[in-house]
Formats: sequence, structure tokens, C-alpha cells
Amino acid sequence: MIEFRMPALGADMEAGTLVEWLKRPGERIARGDAVAVVETQKGAIEIESFQPGVLREIRVETGARVPVGEVLALIDGEAGAAAAAPVHATAEAPARAIAAAPPPRPGAAAEPEPEPVVLSGQRRVPISPLARRLAEERGIDVATLQPGADGTIGLAEVEAARAALAPAGAPAARAAGERGLDLAAMRRAIAAAMARSHREIPHYFVSSTLDLAPLLAWLERTNATRAPPGRLLYLVPLLKAVARAMASAPELNGHYEADVFTPSAAVHMGVAIAMRGGGLIAPAIHDVDRLDLDTLMAKLDDLVLRVRGGRLRSSELADPTVTVSNLGEHTADAILPVIYPPQVAIVGCGQIVPRPWVSDGGLVVRPTMTITVGGDHRVSDGRSAAKFLARVEALLKTPEAL
Repeated sequence: MIEFRMPALGADMEAGTLVEWLKRPGERIARGDAVAVVETQKGAIEIESFQPGVLREIRVETGARVPVGEVLALIDGEAGAAAAAPVHATAEAPARAIAAAPPPRPGAAAEPEPEPVVLSGQRRVPISPLARRLAEERGIDVATLQPGADGTIGLAEVEAARAALAPAGAPAARAAGERGLDLAAMRRAIAAAMARSHREIPHYFVSSTLDLAPLLAWLERTNATRAPPGRLLYLVPLLKAVARAMASAPELNGHYEADVFTPSAAVHMGVAIAMRGGGLIAPAIHDVDRLDLDTLMAKLDDLVLRVRGGRLRSSELADPTVTVSNLGEHTADAILPVIYPPQVAIVGCGQIVPRPWVSDGGLVVRPTMTITVGGDHRVSDGRSAAKFLARVEALLKTPEAL
């Protein structure tokens, strides 16, 4: 029997509330299937199993607050062994307390689709199980809900419908016992994680200002040949360059736990995303260094939509090996980012700014970006970060090769 445990979905998590079981005893579980929904300070998270089998016993009832590592259920792995795809050994970061095995690599079984709901207009639209349950608890007819930008109905759409039905002047705060994202709790969790980071990690910071003219010129040429839905954001080749540059500085990519640094052969990149109503979360895109730009763009779009719709997965929160925080346009020129433990580095990107630049002995104006590496002195030093930034700069000079 395999013990399906409450996962550690980040350094700031000590416990989570079991909201819903998506599988019942006797049901078969495929690799990557969501088995339960857990609510944390980050919102409602679908917890996956990475071992096929049959759910034999549920140990915890919904509504219970469960410490990290406690057994939630038992899965009979032998029952699913015959149907399971072979697992190929890969070098990974330290195992997290998430289900029974590492997250699936590309080519593994896809995530289960949300079950559909028939809207009043006779369209069939996917709705997440948690969104359906919350709508029922709040007396909202799911057939009246409108899908989000990604074409599905999630927590955000249920909350929007509830707000529209609320009496004028009604308080916006979450009522006692009501499920959903608690922004005050999220802010406390962020503060706890950052306080731990400042307390335990001896940070250093190294910055470089890079000429983005080659990247932006290539991006303009590339996007000119594409329809709007297929166009790339500048963040996509930037993330790919950062991931590939990790090969020159592996001491920046991995986890530091129990006084031991374990580098990761894979680059699972946490991408900081602003949430509706405030707060940040940095779920991972797996194997960014191996993805082509179009696939990476699709994954980034999907991740942003699900973050803002409250439909994250446990594998996206449990195993980022490095994080990138991009301020975006009309923000600030630079950022000194704080490492999210147990990671050992974070990359902060400021806005694109036109600056005077010396090129071929002449003075020109170039679009530039200041990129800062926050590193952990227990594992690396400024020279490692400097080598890394030089590699990023070299990669961005030939974006067509990414």
C-alpha cells in the first residue's frame, strides 16, 4: 500500500484543510490524477498522485485541518502496476512530501479535465469540482455562471457571481467558515516565508544591465508573421535563456535543506504571478530549459489563467528549483528579490527602459533591462551569479537559437 500524504506546498506551509475528495474508495487512479483538494493560504490546490493504483481507504474526512506529512489515504499501487507506464530514472531535487513519487515529466498522463456544466445558453463548459461545490454551498445556480478567460469556471467565477448577488454595501470580507482565498492569511504566509528567508539565508545580490535590442528585434519579426493568439511575449525567451544559463551555474538551481545543498538536473522554474485582489504566488513550470518557445508560451498562459482562477496543482507548488520575478512594464527599473526557501537563488527582472548605450564606439539608445540575482552565500558567491548573468546576456543576443 502507498501512503498518500498531506504535501508540503512551500516552506511556509505547516498544515492544510482537506476540502474535497475527487476520488472515492475503489476508483482507479492514473499517474498525475488529482485525488483531493486542499485549502492553504495560497488558495485551493488540487493534490495529485504520481503512482497509479486504486484508492483503497480514506483516512481523513473533509473539513479536517491536517498537518503536513499526515497520511490522508491509502492507495493500492499493485492494482495499477500492470497499467502503469514505465518510469525512467532522472536526477531530481530532494523528494517533497507530495503523494508517492516525483511529478511526471513531459509525456506523462495529462491532468484530468474539469467536469462539464450545461449553461443556460445550452453550452457545455468545464467547471472545477471545487467551484461546483462552492456554488452549491452558496446557493448559486451553476448554469448561470459565466466562464473565465480560459473558457472554464473556477473559484474566481463563483466569487464574482456571489459578489454580484450581494446586497449593495455588503462587506467584501470573507465570512466565517466560508471557503476560498483568504488574502489576509496569504499575506501572513508570505511574511512568514520572507522572515525565515531573511533570518536563515545569507543573501548576496549581483546585477547586470542587458541590451535587449537583439531580442526585441527578433521578437518583432517573429510576431509579425503570426496571428495574435500565436504571438510570443518577451518574457518567454527571457525565461528560456535564464533556464539554459543555469547549466553554467548549477549551484543556483536546487534546494538547501538540513545543511546540505542538493543541485537539480532539471530546471523547474517558479514564475511569480500577481493574484487577483493582491498577493503573489510562484508556481513552477517544469523543465523550462527543454521546452520550445511556443510550448513555454502556452504553459505560461495556462498557469496565469489558473492562478487567477484558483485552480493550481500540488506539483506546481512543491518543487520549483529556482524562481524568476519579472516586474513587467510601467513598474520599476530593478528589484532586489528575496529567496524562497529551500531554493538557493532567485532572479529579478526590472522593466524594459531605453538607456544610452555604447555600441561599436558610438553612443546609441537601446532598450535595456536590469536583471538581479539573489543568491545564497552558503552555496555560492557573487562570481557564480556573474557567470550566470553573462551567459544570459550571450543567449539573448541570439534569441533565434533558443
